[in-house]
Amino acid sequence: MKKTKIAVLISGRGSNMKALIEACENPKFPAEISLVLSNKADALGLDFAKSKGIETATVSHKDFSKMENPRESFDKKVSEEIENRDCEIICLAGFMRLLSPWFVNKWLGKSINIHPSLLPEFKGADAVGDAIKAGAKVSGCTVHFVHEEMDSGPIISQAKVDVLPDDTKETLAARILQQEHKIYPESLKKVCQNLSVSE
Repeated sequence: MKKTKIAVLISGRGSNMKALIEACENPKFPAEISLVLSNKADALGLDFAKSKGIETATVSHKDFSKMENPRESFDKKVSEEIENRDCEIICLAGFMRLLSPWFVNKWLGKSINIHPSLLPEFKGADAVGDAIKAGAKVSGCTVHFVHEEMDSGPIISQAKVDVLPDDTKETLAARILQQEHKIYPESLKKVCQNLSVSE
């Protein structure tokens, strides 16, 4: 069985990355993670990836701060690392960098992200807090393709999570995260299967 090579981009502990790695350990899963890359050398997820024998790389955005176009220069280096491993799909898993239009368009239809709300509701960095502030009765998570406008690409799958009357940002986020760990691997499987059909 041909497995699609995946690059996972992280900035922290990478709990969704762990869920993807565990899914890929199933021989019948149509993907393998060939690279875990972080913009932070101390990202805890790198240690987990290494413990699983997965190649890791660090590209610090700070190294590009003095360049004429720092964001795009950083993204080009990240893209080079991904291409060097022959990866076909990129999974963003808590990667705390806004991607440049150059990167988004280069990997259009081949990069996916997970977001802790039922998009198009509650885009942005504080989606869980925004859902609670708005008095939402239901929230959840969304896996979507990455487009230039943040949290806006075509939706691959969603999972609903009820917002309880006594929920705090932390309790709701924890329950949403449980669903993220289920739908992200499912979504990646779907994307890889569609990719193999189109080739």
